Amino acid sequence: MEGILGLFDEMEHEYRRQLLHAAFGLLILLFPFISSEILLFLSFLVVMGLTFLPEDSRICRYLYMKPLPGSREMLSDNINQGLRSAKNLAISVFILMLISSLLKFTTYHLPLYVIAGAIAISTFGTSAANFMRHRKKLQTLRIGAAGEEAYEGYLLPSSIVLLGVGIITAYFAGIWLMYWQESAVSINMIVFLAVIGSITGALFESIPSNIDNNLSVPLGSGMMMWLFSSFGYSVPPQQMIFALVFSIILGYLAYRTKIADLSALFSAALLGVLIIVFSELFWFILLLTFFILGGGFTKYKYRYKESIGLAQSKGGVRSYENVFSNSTAALVLAVLYGIYPQHAELIIFAYLGTVATATGDTLASEVGTTAHAQPIMITTLKPTKAGVDGAVTVLGEIAALLGAMIIGVLPVLFGKVDDAFLVIAITTAGGFLGTNVDSILGATLQKKGVLTNSGVNFVATFAGAIISGILYLIIV
Repeated sequence: MEGILGLFDEMEHEYRRQLLHAAFGLLILLFPFISSEILLFLSFLVVMGLTFLPEDSRICRYLYMKPLPGSREMLSDNINQGLRSAKNLAISVFILMLISSLLKFTTYHLPLYVIAGAIAISTFGTSAANFMRHRKKLQTLRIGAAGEEAYEGYLLPSSIVLLGVGIITAYFAGIWLMYWQESAVSINMIVFLAVIGSITGALFESIPSNIDNNLSVPLGSGMMMWLFSSFGYSVPPQQMIFALVFSIILGYLAYRTKIADLSALFSAALLGVLIIVFSELFWFILLLTFFILGGGFTKYKYRYKESIGLAQSKGGVRSYENVFSNSTAALVLAVLYGIYPQHAELIIFAYLGTVATATGDTLASEVGTTAHAQPIMITTLKPTKAGVDGAVTVLGEIAALLGAMIIGVLPVLFGKVDDAFLVIAITTAGGFLGTNVDSILGATLQKKGVLTNSGVNFVATFAGAIISGILYLIIV
């Protein structure tokens, strides 16, 4: 009974901390009435105040439990961690304010409505998520160890809460500033940035890291919103919401089928939203085909690959690293398509090449490692061991060719192109050659430790895009 009361006491203090954390977000109400220089100074004062706040102060006693016998050291650690977390949030706001002040009269100005949105996401959004998460933690601790798995499964709903509350509060923060400052920013832009910033915040919050979320979430969401606000590109709210719901549902299905973890879910959602709004739904379907084929073939003969030490870790579940290393080139090209429609055909062929490379490389790795024939090193053509960076097999090369060809055939099946042979030929060639660039990089730069496996994938997908783009320019 005493233990349960202790848990309730702990949760009561946790709720107090989260309420104070959320209350910090009310700072955005002052934005229309105070200059950015004064806001910068105020955020600096908050950082200094939290830095020198004594552990035995009244606010620390209010926010943290009274020490039990023998627990003073643990209490001190909790206070230090809590103060550090609060200070990190204040530092994040100070950094954003400092950037805004320094670039105030330049083309790359960081707007206050972006800072307000980032603060709303990292205060109201994360506090709402933590409320839900700690409530579930209390329930699971009460029912014993069997509830720990249920708590892990509750991470997704709390992250969705962060996403939803973040979008709503970031939207109202933008509307608040737009009303008082009579800004020319459109409603479309406010909604667009609120969604992009909130997905980014949920993504950073879901990534296991030693970096405090009070640094990564506000800075990550703020930088992403700043980047896309500078493009001046937005879409109607209904299109943005459709892209968000569609991407989240597909990411959830991947999460439930253990193809992706939570960070990969939000990474794919962010990619999906941006690709859909800057290009069209079919572009995301192409990328989705890569994820499905990659996830499916990861499970192909998984036990055999595991027995020889060549299986994907975590049962083949993809993380945010897998998503971004294979899809950043696709995202860049989709954004360029929206900004430079006059180069649409060239960008489309480059996009097909990068997705074909990612698909071909994944199939070559997952299928090629099951080959019973001895692999050869791509740079020397000499026999080598399976799984060595740069090792290739005939079976793997065939799989890469077929994987790239699948991406080339899809636009034909969906009636997106006129010259079917040209599209299939350029896409297949770009994907196949890009896959072998991946192998060459693995045998050279990765083997020397210059690039990681994710770095190799990142470079190779850009190489596949360039190859397909050059082939298009030569042939057409």
